[in-house]
Amino acid sequence: MAIHTRSLGALIIAAAATTLVACGTLESTRDDTPPIGAPGSVAQGARAVPSSSYDVVHRFSRKGDPSAGLIDVNGTLYGTTYGRGGRGQGTVYSMTLAGVTKTIYVFHGPDGAGPRGVLLDVDGTLYGTTQYGGSSNDGVVFSVTTSGAEKVLYSFQNGSDGAYPYSGLIDVNGTFYGTTYAGGASDCYNGVGCGTVYSVSPSGAETVLHRFSASDGKSPYAAPVDLNGTLYGTTYAGGASNQGVIYAITTSGGERVIYNFHGGSDGAYPKAPLIAVKGTLYGTTYYGGGISNCRADLGCGAVFSIKPNGEEHVLYSFSGNSDGSNPVAPLIDVHGTLYGTTFTGGAYPCGYLDLGCGTIYSLSESGSENVLHAFTGDSDGAFPYAGLVSVGGKLYGDTNAGGTVSGCEERGCGTAFSWPLRAPHHL
Repeated sequence: MAIHTRSLGALIIAAAATTLVACGTLESTRDDTPPIGAPGSVAQGARAVPSSSYDVVHRFSRKGDPSAGLIDVNGTLYGTTYGRGGRGQGTVYSMTLAGVTKTIYVFHGPDGAGPRGVLLDVDGTLYGTTQYGGSSNDGVVFSVTTSGAEKVLYSFQNGSDGAYPYSGLIDVNGTFYGTTYAGGASDCYNGVGCGTVYSVSPSGAETVLHRFSASDGKSPYAAPVDLNGTLYGTTYAGGASNQGVIYAITTSGGERVIYNFHGGSDGAYPKAPLIAVKGTLYGTTYYGGGISNCRADLGCGAVFSIKPNGEEHVLYSFSGNSDGSNPVAPLIDVHGTLYGTTFTGGAYPCGYLDLGCGTIYSLSESGSENVLHAFTGDSDGAFPYAGLVSVGGKLYGDTNAGGTVSGCEERGCGTAFSWPLRAPHHL
């Protein structure tokens, strides 16, 4: 059953967490951005966050909807747009630090459709995945040069090889690793498997390292991270409480669960990749965190750390108020401070149910959070789905909506932004 979440608006992930995953129906995430209602109106009692240092460097037009974040290649930023509705099937683009963009490649379907994972740069060639498209419309792994020559390395077949790669890729000693949201051997979604961890060579030879079976996780959104030769990652659901797991897997395929989320103060339903900082892993969960102030009392999300031995510690629980809620993006570590975005929450409501438009935040090692910018849903953007990148003393990122309205219904096509790095003043 295809769920077009534009009609569900703000309930998209709540449905995925409680109904779609629990009932075994494959979630469609073709458009999970809530419609924007009255941008710029401050919620009653919310604390408006000054953000004079925030700068919009680009407002996307008809082929917008960036979902994957940016990477830095020798001072030039590269990213993708997802492409929705009548606006095509996605693009790869370059952008100068001043915001001048150039479309490098336009997807057409057989070559891929719907890039959602962040790109990977290997010696000047970009590698990535698309959620759909390819020979079976189950997603592809592709390469593209900065001059626009694209090649499909592998087309998923929705069998034991996997299907719907939401995540990007990582490079470990010349081999690429990633995950698929579905496919594999076990039946989690009416005949579609629970997802896989796979490797693919630069020449396109794919190997499945692990097929999830629900008890050890299902539906991974994120690519794993390499820590001392072992890969660590998250699954959105599955595990002991069906609220996601953190797993470890060797490059030869030996997998083990190191932590099961329980949906309380520890968090629930992680979407973002982990990062490794000095031997400790850090990540976020979309729900959970122990503060029942968000939709369906599922919690507003959390930032956590975890040791390779499975010792988990929650650094911060979002309240769903001006501090933000529902982080989807990975964290970034800059000189011992963590930075990230929340998909919703903040001082300015967007859409119905008084959803906030999202935030940019910093977090100290002790768990003190500071909101750097609260999105208004107007020209500055709304709903930052992706993570941040540090370039030349600034953080750069993008939003999934807001900005230019023309050609993107009422919610805008998204923005690219910058924020100057400086010593953060934590609350």
